[in-house]
Amino acid sequence: MQYELYYWPGIPGRGEYVRLALEAAGADYVDVARERQDGMSAIGDLLEGEVAPFEAYPPFAPPILKAQERVVSHVANILRFLGPRLGLVPDDEPSRDWAHGLQLTMTDFIAEIHDVHHPIGSSLYYEEQQDEARRRAQVFRQARLGKFLGYFEDVLARNPAGKTYLVGDALSYVDLSLFQTVSGLRYAMPRAMAVQAPSIPDVMALSERVSALPRIATYLGSARRQAFNEDGIFRHYLELDAD
Repeated sequence: MQYELYYWPGIPGRGEYVRLALEAAGADYVDVARERQDGMSAIGDLLEGEVAPFEAYPPFAPPILKAQERVVSHVANILRFLGPRLGLVPDDEPSRDWAHGLQLTMTDFIAEIHDVHHPIGSSLYYEEQQDEARRRAQVFRQARLGKFLGYFEDVLARNPAGKTYLVGDALSYVDLSLFQTVSGLRYAMPRAMAVQAPSIPDVMALSERVSALPRIATYLGSARRQAFNEDGIFRHYLELDAD
């Protein structure tokens, strides 16, 4: 099957969490907005409910995955759909529920990371909310960053199959998502992450293992991998980082 990924070009964004799963599995996919001339209009058609036979089910926003006669939106929902098909989740239902719950926790984490630089609203430029962002960043660094990262450290420690992976004894889509989140945070808040790193050795080791996987390493060195920048979720503003 060839999958179609619909996400905005120019930023890794939330679409990167889906790309990593597709790349890790060696799946055949088209990154529609980046590879098709009509990519942006194709996204608009899906959002407006103008694509048959999905008119009654318009997604709210990208990322959106089209798989033949299925359209799935939202990162956690897409990964729940893809996991069994790509071999990126265990076979048993309790493990799949656990993986989905971890991904939903990651969703909350990502939302808080985004809101560090846009605490008032996404419709305003960062420069219009800098004072609020500084205050939000301080609270995030002191009370939330370590809480989320420490939780995933604890999940690794408690995994009955060992602390190599978050779920079971094999790579899952949640491992890939944690890698992306850690990578983004190291870009956005290098000083804060340097402080956190000694207390989360297993999380950092997992991130390094994921980056060294042959397919992921190839992807990271290719033009398909978009660099972090100040238009995406993870933004490096020196005034929001501190040690």
